[in-house]
Amino acid sequence: MMHEQYQPAQIEDQAQSLWADEGVFRAIEDPTREKFYCLSMFPYPSGRLHMGHVRNYTIGDVIARYQRMCGKNVLQPMGWDAFGLPAENAALKNSEAPARWTFDNIDYMRGQLQRLGFAYDWQRELATCTPQYYRWEQWLFTRLVRKGLAYKKTSTVNWDPVDMTVLANEQVIDGRGWRSGALVERREIPQWSIRITDYAEQLLNDLDGLTGWPEQVRVMQANWIGRSRGLQVDFALNATENLTVFTTRPDTLYGVSYLAVAAEHPLTKKAAETNLDIAAYIARCSHHKVAEAEMATMEKEGVSLGITVTHPLTGAEIPVWSANFVLMEYGTGAVMAVPAHDERDHAFALQYGLPITPVIQSADSEPHDFTISAMTAKGTLMDSGAYTGLTTEAAFDRMAEDLAAQNRGQVQINYRLRDWGVSRQRYWGCPIPIINCPHCGAVPVPDDQLPVELPTDVVMNGPQSPIKQMRAFIDTTCPECGSPAERETDTFDTFFESSWYYARFACADQSEAMLDERAAYWLPVDQYVGGVEHAVLHLLYARFFHKLMRDEGLLPADMAEPFARLLTQGMVNKDGSKMSKSKGNTVDPQPLIEQYGADTVRLFMMFAAPPDQGLEWSDTGVDGAHRFLKRLWRQVYDRQQAGLKLDAVADHSALDDVGKSLRRKLHETTARVTDDIEKRQTFNTVIAANMELFNELGRYELGQPGSHALVREVLQGIIRMLAPIVPHICHALWPQVGGTGLVIDAPWPSVDPAALVRDEIELVVQVNGKLRGRVMVPAAADKAAQEAAALASPDVLRYIEGMSIKKVIVVPGRLINIVVG
Repeated sequence: MMHEQYQPAQIEDQAQSLWADEGVFRAIEDPTREKFYCLSMFPYPSGRLHMGHVRNYTIGDVIARYQRMCGKNVLQPMGWDAFGLPAENAALKNSEAPARWTFDNIDYMRGQLQRLGFAYDWQRELATCTPQYYRWEQWLFTRLVRKGLAYKKTSTVNWDPVDMTVLANEQVIDGRGWRSGALVERREIPQWSIRITDYAEQLLNDLDGLTGWPEQVRVMQANWIGRSRGLQVDFALNATENLTVFTTRPDTLYGVSYLAVAAEHPLTKKAAETNLDIAAYIARCSHHKVAEAEMATMEKEGVSLGITVTHPLTGAEIPVWSANFVLMEYGTGAVMAVPAHDERDHAFALQYGLPITPVIQSADSEPHDFTISAMTAKGTLMDSGAYTGLTTEAAFDRMAEDLAAQNRGQVQINYRLRDWGVSRQRYWGCPIPIINCPHCGAVPVPDDQLPVELPTDVVMNGPQSPIKQMRAFIDTTCPECGSPAERETDTFDTFFESSWYYARFACADQSEAMLDERAAYWLPVDQYVGGVEHAVLHLLYARFFHKLMRDEGLLPADMAEPFARLLTQGMVNKDGSKMSKSKGNTVDPQPLIEQYGADTVRLFMMFAAPPDQGLEWSDTGVDGAHRFLKRLWRQVYDRQQAGLKLDAVADHSALDDVGKSLRRKLHETTARVTDDIEKRQTFNTVIAANMELFNELGRYELGQPGSHALVREVLQGIIRMLAPIVPHICHALWPQVGGTGLVIDAPWPSVDPAALVRDEIELVVQVNGKLRGRVMVPAAADKAAQEAAALASPDVLRYIEGMSIKKVIVVPGRLINIVVG
């Protein structure tokens, strides 16, 4: 017999022990079954789970458990994104090595995840900071070097002076480091980069196939890649040299009043040799950010370089300036400036008194005041020589032809996307597998010398990486010529590790290769769950890595993308703002689990909001979730006490009207809930619908013919529909309501169409469009019978007595509107 009171600690411990002992969530490849790979973005092992983690992983777990009940062969793994700066900072603070801090945190957080009852295949667990894992990204990198897809060059970078490392443009938020919040500086240092730009077209075009992704994320990625068609135009600097610019608006060429080059451009540097003001300007620019978004908002500054170039169409001499809004890394490091038709150029021209020459007439009849702002719309050309009167589009094609004929321009496709700089000057990361030889240059480490292991027995006594001075690590011999050489001491950007972990989960125990044939079975990931803050960075890099692995022959040639469906869950908020340590409004899941049990926390997380929207934390909401689970437990207990016959034979024809109504409600709920999970993934409505059904069950008495089998059917239905969300209580209740085996192996409930058929239907009756009553009519009643029932209703008669009926509008089976005058 079951216990009278709901005891979550005991119930959850028993269920979790059984799942672990029997290995029920172990995923085994089976080509005869349809697979389902469900993955939630793995956590950084910071020490403790927060509510954002709990929400993310509960959503993934609900989907995985549901798919299992639908008969799929489900893989749901978990691992640790374990390299990164927080470990170094903690090591500095606590005077211990980052490795130990990391692995202690992993052990603690693993226990927390297990306590929440997530259905993970723990045999596939991986941590990215282990040589067994990062060996294979080192191996892939050496392949990219040999293919020319990875290269080293000196480039202007975003330097975080607090974390003492380089940041990718994506990691600079409002001019500050994404992690430290420090103002970013510009520096020139040698960096390893990967040619993601070679894949820009593929990355853009393949977005069209990602129909299971939120449109918002696809748009963000498309904007980040930033494809633009334009002209590369040469302005003659002298008889042998040109200053080349890229423009998407060649229709404005006659309005060019100056050219602007970057502070790092060779022309600026040359001018600075003889001009102290220009040298001082270059020094000031070295503190500006390299992120493009910052360039748009910061105060414009520039200097005239005292030189001119020749306009390719007019032959006019155009002055050359250096401006702080031009980036050496973008295009040619030079832009043509059209102050009349570009806001940034306009602001600079006003500041320095440069000409503003309008050459486009907009369709708008109102004259534009060019002293106040630029006119950026497309239109018809004016004051543009032979091109006057052409539209923007026609002028593009004509100018492209003419400039190409003169060998002064050509059509070009450009991308906003830059190559991915992957060198970081940090310690706690994967060593870049390169040996620097004075004779042979940068040499990839041979396969038989991989992995290059990161020394873990180190002392962190400052922000600089300890391996930068570790001769035992640095000194080595060149694999090509045998001369003394040095190892690369930079490590990979930690986005490297998270760009391919999803694939490694398919074959985490493979020690001889990066991936094996199991990856082709499990991939792509059918459902990926994570925060929208990863829309550009992580998701773009993972899509890129997937294509690199495919082109290396590690994945099937026709598998273009890693994640078929993406759910981006909303933030967990408290008191109106995102939970964060700095705001002091975090809620630790651990005490809640101890007080209420994991199922209560899971139920609240799924009930409080649709998964893709922000969730407002509510202590009373947690209480309410707990009360519902106690009522569910009590309902089963009370039915047992009332003598519920679990072996009763179902006879649906014997049910009275109340019984038929309850059974119809069960199957309507099943249909609605299945649709909500499959199409909308709105788990809050799944819970709400089952609560309604539960309340209706509570009003139903045993005793009528067929009632025992009906109560058993409804209880089994509710328990199966809630099992993905609150798995422990459903595990315990399932055998108590006549379920066989484990509820996780029970099939998802199916809908009986016969149960949905109604003997009677309810019609809404309106008089002159206002609700005046409701009537029940036989389901088979024709239009005339439905109309007659409405006109005979006492509620309706009060409103039509003494009135003349002008017409009756019948929407069969739903609504009748009587129009009176």
